[in-house]
Amino acid sequence: MDQIQNSTLYLILKSMRPKQWIKNLALYAALVFSGFFFYDPRDAAPYFVTVTFAFIIFCFLASGIYIINDILDVESDRQHPFKKKRPIASGKLSVPIALFAAMTLFAIVFLASFWLSLFFKFMVLSYLVLQIIYVKYTKHIAILDVISIAAGFLIRIYAGAVVVNLHMSVWFLLTVISASLFLAVGKRQSERTLLSGKIVGDTRKTLKRYSQRLLDQYTGMFANATWLTYALFTFEGDATIPPYSLATFYSFLPKALQSQKLLMLTVPLVVFGVMRYLQLVYEDNEGESPEKVLLRDKPLLMTVFIFALLVMFIIYGLG
Repeated sequence: MDQIQNSTLYLILKSMRPKQWIKNLALYAALVFSGFFFYDPRDAAPYFVTVTFAFIIFCFLASGIYIINDILDVESDRQHPFKKKRPIASGKLSVPIALFAAMTLFAIVFLASFWLSLFFKFMVLSYLVLQIIYVKYTKHIAILDVISIAAGFLIRIYAGAVVVNLHMSVWFLLTVISASLFLAVGKRQSERTLLSGKIVGDTRKTLKRYSQRLLDQYTGMFANATWLTYALFTFEGDATIPPYSLATFYSFLPKALQSQKLLMLTVPLVVFGVMRYLQLVYEDNEGESPEKVLLRDKPLLMTVFIFALLVMFIIYGLG
């Protein structure tokens, strides 16, 4: 087991941070809420297949960026209580090998993107440029650091939409922006608690610019914005009803109670999810890594699962 964990391939895979790939599920958002999840055009691949291909591209792209980030932050990571255990920071994976792995991932992304639309290529390039700027500059500038994180999620959403040429609700985009800012500020909350004293300045300089009071204000602001914008999306959104829905037994109901309006039933789940995440950040100090929180916390994981099932049932089962 130790031999496997110390192998170069394993260390590269660990540096790629596959757990972070869960963030790229954002590419499916437009596909799900537009009503085209199962759509199969005659002259092209099914939409789900195309978006899945785009999802894999973004996973490789993000992994290459994570490796570059670890190379550039190797000195500060060595002073971090957890990041010092990463392959590059610990010295188990050499910088030249890590750099070669990152360049290989970028080459795969470039070649794979060749088969997709021009606008998708632009999204890939935009995400790469944004992350390079974030790693080099904006991650060290208060406010711009969390805005950059939100922009990354927004690009993912757009990438999933343009790759199959789908429309997105403005309210849904505002929900994504609010939620990503909420997660980013929650991450800073947990980092500030975890990294106390001199370590704060050495590992994350921007934390010096965030007082606890300011972070509390940001957290409350974006927590409210997240569920409110999603509620407005369900109230005002305009979904395309798929012609292949599983049932139409409620078609006799007035329009006020049909498909898109029924998405209002998912609002309580979003409110609970926001409240649960706040509890984990403030009470358990577990917001530093949102993807780990989602995968480890059973109530939050169950909420996301029920939310996904209910959304799919409302849009595709009762459309």
